[in-house]
Amino acid sequence: MSGTYLGMPSFPRAAAEAVNDATLRANLRHATHTIRDKRARAVAELEDWALLREAGKQIKNHTLRHLDRYLEQLEAAVTAAGGTVHWAADADEANRIVAGLVKATGESEVVKVKSMATQEIGLNEALEAEGIAAYETDLAELIVQLGHDRPSHILVPAIHRNRGEIRDIFRKEMGHWGRAAPEGLADTPAELAEAARLHLREKFLRAKVGVSGANFMVAETGTLVVVESEGNGRMCLTLPETLISVVGIEKVVPTWRDLEVFLQTLPRSSTAERMNPYTSMWTGTADADGPRTFHLVLLDNGRTQTLADEVGRQALRCIRCSACLNVCPVYERAGGHAYGSVYPGPIGAILSPQLRGIQSEIDASLPYASSLCGACYEVCPVAIDIPEVLVHLRERVADRGGKGHRIEKAMIKAAGWVLDHPAALAAGEKAAGTTRRLHPKRLPGAGAWTADRELPELPAQSFRDWWKKNRR
Repeated sequence: MSGTYLGMPSFPRAAAEAVNDATLRANLRHATHTIRDKRARAVAELEDWALLREAGKQIKNHTLRHLDRYLEQLEAAVTAAGGTVHWAADADEANRIVAGLVKATGESEVVKVKSMATQEIGLNEALEAEGIAAYETDLAELIVQLGHDRPSHILVPAIHRNRGEIRDIFRKEMGHWGRAAPEGLADTPAELAEAARLHLREKFLRAKVGVSGANFMVAETGTLVVVESEGNGRMCLTLPETLISVVGIEKVVPTWRDLEVFLQTLPRSSTAERMNPYTSMWTGTADADGPRTFHLVLLDNGRTQTLADEVGRQALRCIRCSACLNVCPVYERAGGHAYGSVYPGPIGAILSPQLRGIQSEIDASLPYASSLCGACYEVCPVAIDIPEVLVHLRERVADRGGKGHRIEKAMIKAAGWVLDHPAALAAGEKAAGTTRRLHPKRLPGAGAWTADRELPELPAQSFRDWWKKNRR
């Protein structure tokens, strides 16, 4: 992955700062509770939801097992339809390909429809270094870009901002990027949306190059699919003369029939809609309509490495609905920025460490950014067992060693010996009970564990002594 977010503090330190931000917590609580309540009602309308969920899981598992075959089929279909396919092993290669394609057109700006893959590789920054301006057109992404901010949610990247903050950003920054915000702009949703529409309209009509992602790629026809709610995607995908789509290799599905399943589960799990307002599909190029040139950049960037892990590979089933974020008690309190990745929340805690590796401090800490309550698994429309993967990744982190893990292993070994020797356990319990008034509330030498936890108060009488007295 890109180094854009690396260098951040570990999740515990970043989260400790976030939970003290009262405005952030209020924004997150209001937004996540609203979205998840609407989602629950939308899902309850389908009697066969459990069957759709299982079907999505099986389709994704089958595709991942035969990913090489379906990617080759996709390449052949896209090429036959007039498109050009590029393969990118990592972020640097993908950025070089896209920058080169834009330069070949002679243009110095692009419009973008929301794409997490381009955020993952830091494409905007790479294009800027080449003298190319990239304009986000999704409303939430526009807010993030104008605010010189980072996305904090998969579906609603500006979820950490309230209407007043957005109004202030529009007033201050829009004029530097293009059409300025209207005089006296208020913070009502209608006025904010209209300001964004006017600001973006001139960019849509002027841009000759569009950059997109894709929610799905259909191998049998070479068709790419983008689902969105605002119409900006439709503008980006049809008006420019050149379209460049950067898509992770895991987004492929074998057939149109498979696509039917996800077009039912994704809208309900993400925006709580029965059907998303805009579903845009394109297959190569056509003389009479849409872009004259189409390029598809297939991005690996750690995905084949993830695919090799029998437990961790299920993270590649993700369809980016964000349902897991909206039910996660940790995300609700810490927010997305604490995860140090474009992929926040429970899915980010298992996807980012696999795509980037667990060498950095932030990635090594992400598998621990969970209470393992299992709510994320219950709402996942493709049944990713996120708690299972979190425990699996924790084991990998622990196997790397380090001072903290060596001490932990020594303590576990000592505890195992005591538990295997009843007399030693009884003596320890008696000594602990006798000296309980002298026990500190924080365990010396275990600050990482006790910084936010107090040691439990020992009872005056152990269970063993109670049993001897009452059950003799």
